[in-house]
Amino acid sequence: MFEPFIPTFYLGIGGLGPWELGIILVIVIVVFGAGRLPAIGSSIGQALKNFKKSIQDKSGDKDKLDNNHNSQNPNNSKDS
Repeated sequence: MFEPFIPTFYLGIGGLGPWELGIILVIVIVVFGAGRLPAIGSSIGQALKNFKKSIQDKSGDKDKLDNNHNSQNPNNSKDS
């Protein structure tokens, strides 16, 4: 008999299918309550946004430091 394809998300050894994700969602709702879920989601999103911003700032700071170093020592350029 033909069995429909249901995608699973593989994390480690086992996989998370739709039933497992549903059970996890029910447990999260019971523990935190339905009223607090939007606030939790918002804080997680804000944390990810701040993390990405700090990563981009760090790479920008490195470029600024390289440009500062090259402008102070004109004989020490990357092109030569």
